[in-house]
Amino acid sequence: MAVDRIRRVFSEREMESVTDDYVTMGYEVLARGETSIKLRENAGFGSAGGHILIFLLSIWWTFGLGNLLYALYKRYSGEKIVIKLQNEMEANQK
Repeated sequence: MAVDRIRRVFSEREMESVTDDYVTMGYEVLARGETSIKLRENAGFGSAGGHILIFLLSIWWTFGLGNLLYALYKRYSGEKIVIKLQNEMEANQK
């Protein structure tokens, strides 16, 4: 599972603040560690138009399985972000 973005912060307070911002924007926390937090965008289960189109194009061959796969894909394919706590020495080395 590849991570789309890494957001570096320099204090625990900033890490919590950034996490709160992402949660407010609709992201969900997947894992929380001492120095990092992993989030994923919660995109829902897809649009009604998308489900109707999938239904019309694939109901004959998949008997509704296409809609289920589309919903699962939309639900779990959101952008992934890791918020990483970085100390000053690590920042100066880069």
